[in-house]
Order: sequence, then C-alpha cells, then structure tokens
Amino acid sequence: MERVERCGRGLRAALAAVGPRRRLPLLLLAIVLLGSALKDGDLVPDTPMSNKRNPLNVYFVKVAWAWTLWLLLPFIAITTYQFAKSKFLYGPTKSILMVLRRLSTLLVGTAIWYLCTGLFIYIENLTGTCSAAGGPGEPHRLHATKRECHQDNGVWTGFDISGHCFLLSYCALMIMEEVAVLEGLSIDQNSKLHVVINSLFISLCFLTMIWVFMFLCTALYFHDFSQKLLGVLIGLSAWYGTYRFWYLKPFSPGLPLPNIPLSSKKYSYSR
Repeated sequence: MERVERCGRGLRAALAAVGPRRRLPLLLLAIVLLGSALKDGDLVPDTPMSNKRNPLNVYFVKVAWAWTLWLLLPFIAITTYQFAKSKFLYGPTKSILMVLRRLSTLLVGTAIWYLCTGLFIYIENLTGTCSAAGGPGEPHRLHATKRECHQDNGVWTGFDISGHCFLLSYCALMIMEEVAVLEGLSIDQNSKLHVVINSLFISLCFLTMIWVFMFLCTALYFHDFSQKLLGVLIGLSAWYGTYRFWYLKPFSPGLPLPNIPLSSKKYSYSR
C-alpha cells in the first residue's frame, strides 16, 4: 500500500507540473511531424517495434479501446459517486444518476470509435486496388474489398487512414480528462477506497504512457504522413468536440470535474 501511495503521489505531482491536458495535443502533433520526417528520411533503425506482431501492438493496441474502457469504467463510477456525495451532498439516488450520466461518456466514446474505424475501412476499400498474382491461365479477378484481396493472397493499396493514430490519441486525451476528477476529490488516505482509486489511477497513467509510446512507434514505422496526420486530427477533433464543447452543455454526459464556485471549499485528493 505504501508503494502504491508513493507511486500515485509522484504521478499526481508529475501531472500537475507537466499539465498534460494542455500540452498533450501539441505533443501528439509534434510526434507525427517529427516521426514522419525521420521515417521519410530513412533515419529510423530497425527495432522489434517495427514488427506489427510485437507484444505491445498485439496485446494492447489491437484492443486499445477495450483496455481504456475496462479501466475507465470503474474509475469513473467510483470517483463520480464519491465526488457527488462529498461535494454536492447528494443522496444515493441522485449520486447514482450522476454516475450513470458520467458513464454515458464511455458510450459516446464507443460510438466514436465504432463510427470512425468503420469510416476508415470504407475509405480504404473505396480508394484501393488489389495486386494479386493469379496462377497460369487463371482469369483476372476483381476484388471489391481489402478482405477479399487478402483472401486471394493479394496486396491491397488504398488510402489507409491511421486507426492507431486516431484511437491512441483519443484514448490518451480521454484518460487525461477523466483523471482530472482527482483534483476535486477528498478521501481518507487510510481507507480501502483510497487504495482502489489510487490503483486505478496508476494503471490509467501507465496505460496512457503505453498509448503515447505506441503512437510514437506508429509515427516512426508505419503509414504515410497524410494518413497519420489525418488520423491524429480526427482523434483530436473527437476529443475537442466532446470535452471542450459538447460536455460543457447541460444535456451531455458532463465533465469529470464540474465547475466549483469560488466560494466553495477546495477539495484535494491528497488530504
């Protein structure tokens, strides 16, 4: 428990000093620009990360939304319930309703992930052609989709918007927005609930580090510059359109840390 507390305290201090919610969008854009320049200049050495079958890509990035969802769901539920009780003095019913409202953020994120990845696949199929080596005397076959082409052992060439750049940027920014609730949460350090929240917070921070690292690997080793740039711009637009615009409105899932009146007591997670 002491190690968890020290780790959590260090991460909170680092986040407070760096201010990732403000700087992460610019960092992601800078990674795409610099990584693409290095890739196009053939200045990137071969490493295990250049192989799509590397463990981080297979077991984390390929299911990035599932990892993000699995950790954010209990974190949002627990912190929102505690915040509602301590800050607004809500009863159990109203606190649960607030939790359900905030959890709808994950439904919105799932819808964004599903629609955007579907759009990327549609664009790649629409713009692509298949290069398949048929056997002697076999007629040339037309392939309508990338899947059909691969089933025929062909190579599909189309405009492949980087789903990794989109999803990893959106997940990292979403996590940074949600952990901001700790700025206004007051929980006894000796309670089991504190340990649970701290553990989830640490896990989310390390998951974000993985997402940013794999985002860097994508920028260095995969896709064309335009495909990566469009992917990250869509990810940034999804984040900005929700957390910086829609979630400020009354009829929305709301922000993790509602505006606290200046006359209210300031809460601190470290108390």
